Amino acid sequence: MFQANWTSITGFVFLGFSLYPKVEILLFVLCLLMYLITFLGNIILISISILDSHLHTPMYFFLSNLSFMDIWYTSSALTPMMINFLSGTNTISFSGCAAQMYVSLAMGSTECVLLSMMAYDRYVAICHPLRYSIIMNRRVCMQMAVGSWGTGCLTALMESASVLHLSLCVNNIINHFTCEILAVLKVVCVDTSMAQLIMLVLSILLLPVPMLLICVSYAFILSNVLRISSAEGRKKAFSTCAAHLTVVVLFYSTALSIYLKPSGVDSQEIDKFMALVYAGLTPMLNPIIYSLRNKEVKVALKKLLTRNPFGTLLISILK
Repeated sequence: MFQANWTSITGFVFLGFSLYPKVEILLFVLCLLMYLITFLGNIILISISILDSHLHTPMYFFLSNLSFMDIWYTSSALTPMMINFLSGTNTISFSGCAAQMYVSLAMGSTECVLLSMMAYDRYVAICHPLRYSIIMNRRVCMQMAVGSWGTGCLTALMESASVLHLSLCVNNIINHFTCEILAVLKVVCVDTSMAQLIMLVLSILLLPVPMLLICVSYAFILSNVLRISSAEGRKKAFSTCAAHLTVVVLFYSTALSIYLKPSGVDSQEIDKFMALVYAGLTPMLNPIIYSLRNKEVKVALKKLLTRNPFGTLLISILK
């Protein structure tokens, strides 16, 4: 098969969900709703975390970072797909594909590390409450956030670079709705074993390792909570972790199903739907989960809503 370098490729064509023409319109509407809810929900969470002084805590600092990366990830994956659907082109330029692949990898990798940092924050808050403000001071929180972003961006650069230098087939059709790295590898005409090895090593470092740290943190949390004598105290302790645990389960279950599935399992259609859940549904549910499970967020949101003319109506809906 003919080969070409990335620099000689003018663009790519997405197959997307063209095999299901009857559901494409439904998928477009669902993606639009997911994107709007994700964008507005995370913007609101970031806004109240900044504007309400009661939320100037490590937990909401990390949550703001999580919301910011969810906006970027969803925008990079869903916005081009919706634009292509409206224009009927289903194409993307070389530079656009490279940028889309890098942003999605960087945001996903950063979230893996950040979720483990948030688990450690909950561990300190519950197991060492008297020293919480000392251990989780502003400097430490900034270092943890910068470390998460740095790790995510660096690993994404390594993964992207391992693919961008490979020769591509002249048939530049990507069987996906986005430049997902595994889908792009399928249009490479040369040996991809090195790129796949790099991805496997980094996937292990960014998925099972942070998951292990999260499990260890919650093992200590559970041990500490079970020693609390009052049922109300145990309930309060568990409630501070419920939202984070829910987000962790949603994120890691979809990520593991995409990036660490057995090599013999190769269903591109299932991969596309799983990627849609990973890119749209999970980021959409994050602000909903945190707002529904957290009284502080509800109070701060109501304060913010009362400052605009539609606040009374929205508050009545929330009730």
